[in-house]
Amino acid sequence: MSSSSHDQKVLIVSGIIGLVVGGLAGIAGGILVSTGRIGSLEQYFSIRTPAAATAPAAGPRAVTRVEEESATIDVVRAASPAVVSIVVRKEVRAAARGNIFPLDDFFEFGIPFAPSFPREQPRGDADGRAGTKQQVGGGSGFIVMSDGYILTNRHVVNDPDAEYAVVLNDDREFPAKVLAKDPLNDLAVVKIDVGASGPLPVLELGDSDESQIGETVIAIGYALSEFRNTVTKGVISGINRRVVAGDGFGSSEVIQEAIQTDAAINPGNSGGPLLNLRGQVIGVNTAVSREGQLIGFAIPVSIAKQAIESVVRDGKIVRPWLGVRYLVITERLAKEQKLPVSVGAFIVRGSVPAEVAVVPGSPADKADLRENDIILALDGERIDEDHPLANRIARKKPGDRVTLTVLRNGKEKKMEVTLGEFPE
Repeated sequence: MSSSSHDQKVLIVSGIIGLVVGGLAGIAGGILVSTGRIGSLEQYFSIRTPAAATAPAAGPRAVTRVEEESATIDVVRAASPAVVSIVVRKEVRAAARGNIFPLDDFFEFGIPFAPSFPREQPRGDADGRAGTKQQVGGGSGFIVMSDGYILTNRHVVNDPDAEYAVVLNDDREFPAKVLAKDPLNDLAVVKIDVGASGPLPVLELGDSDESQIGETVIAIGYALSEFRNTVTKGVISGINRRVVAGDGFGSSEVIQEAIQTDAAINPGNSGGPLLNLRGQVIGVNTAVSREGQLIGFAIPVSIAKQAIESVVRDGKIVRPWLGVRYLVITERLAKEQKLPVSVGAFIVRGSVPAEVAVVPGSPADKADLRENDIILALDGERIDEDHPLANRIARKKPGDRVTLTVLRNGKEKKMEVTLGEFPE
């Protein structure tokens, strides 16, 4: 037998054996994979196809992202018809450019912001002194009652010489009447008469006390008094902030329990709603820090609810009043002032004569509260950084009789006080 013939036979036999062994191995492997005794080949080898390489990964994170975006779109679509722009008009005596509104950046926050576009030359005498009413600023607001009650910031409508108009999301414009300004908080209620074209869409007021740090929020407003119903989105980055506001003209205000957010609140957003993903208002946008990036503040809607109820009931915003000037005691203040306690409200006078510790004739004065007294509790509820005196009082009504626990000269005493009405 020749060598070539022998080699051919060997190759044929080897091929047959290989096919048999390979087939048996494939059958055995298929059985093991199908019964779950071994995993798929992707677990042991890196197998990539063009489709697999380019398709986005699907999973809980992707699903959450899609759901949140969908919720945001739904909230904006539902809320926008109830968000309004407030236009501020005033007689201008000379040609002007830029912001001429008297509150030039309230607390360095979102103020009634004059539009940046050029204004028409005022009509009048040859010297240009006599003028016509023109837009000098603007802010935001939102409808809280279908017959035209609108909530906004006090500083948006605080100029008695200005006229105000409300522009709805559908471009209809109505003259606005300022019904009430909150004497204590940066809130105001205005009213428009829509006649037979009502009722108007309203926003649902939520529970700001349930707000959580990290919760997604949406701000809507008249950004830069030029871009109506601008939407920004972020999270709650802080709660119960105490913010001291100044308008650059010597006037100041304290925002208690402010909600801090990184949703951009631009000039002109003042008075607009801060919404949760359920479409409920949890705050009234008020301020943005000029120095910080994306640090804005909103007044909790729990405070705003009281203002609305008061206007409907009394025709004005009524707030309870004690009549003391105080500092919230902290560990640092207690150490600096050598105070015997590290909590409470320390009654002190201010740096100017007008800032008295106890207002003459006030409920505090009538109850014999004095400078350097420390109020430890109101009706048994402790006063501290998280629960300042103003917040405890805000939950009462004028005429309510409360019991103060006061520390004077190292001794505690109970004092009965009948709260008054905050003076306008």
